Amino acid sequence: MGGVTDQIVPDQIVPDQIVPDQMVPDQMVPAHEAGRRFAPGADATSRPDTDTVDALVTAWRRERPDLDVGPLEVLSRVTRLARHLDIARRAAFDRYDLETGEFDVLAALRRSGSPYALSPGRLATETLVTSGTMTNRLDRLERDGLITRAPDPADRRGVIVQLTAAGRDRVDAALSDLLTREEAILAALDESEQQLLAALLRQLTEPFDSL
Repeated sequence: MGGVTDQIVPDQIVPDQIVPDQMVPDQMVPAHEAGRRFAPGADATSRPDTDTVDALVTAWRRERPDLDVGPLEVLSRVTRLARHLDIARRAAFDRYDLETGEFDVLAALRRSGSPYALSPGRLATETLVTSGTMTNRLDRLERDGLITRAPDPADRRGVIVQLTAAGRDRVDAALSDLLTREEAILAALDESEQQLLAALLRQLTEPFDSL
């Protein structure tokens, strides 16, 4: 994601192809409700001993005892969390008339530092999209006055994309809104638990960073 989150979550949320949800109804608690129910300091006895994934895993172990379905206990929860994050991202960006991919572009420019300018190729690499997709995003962002495109003084054939003042204000506001929503998603974990989870997830994602 551009900014903080677009490095964490790919441009498109990966569909849940790990476990067929038809096996057990998905009764996920909305992220904002989860934050209230399991906020730090809440009575530990109020936390459920099992969840939807536990039921899925139990069903698979019954039906396919020949398989090790242990990975589902981790990755099915990651998939469900990704769904909630996608909902939070879309809600935050909708308030500022931005698509997720457009936010990623603005965020990449914003975090690059002054003068907040990058080439289209660099933006495509940063946001994990093709050059054609990037061109379409830049067209709309330029039309909305959030970026400008100008000839690259170092390369007569190149173009430099630069964030406008309006674009900076828009991405800053959207990022602030998104972080508030992400804090709610993580409200069930205290700071040390969040740091531990981040370290464990880093171990899982690191091999993919070089692909």
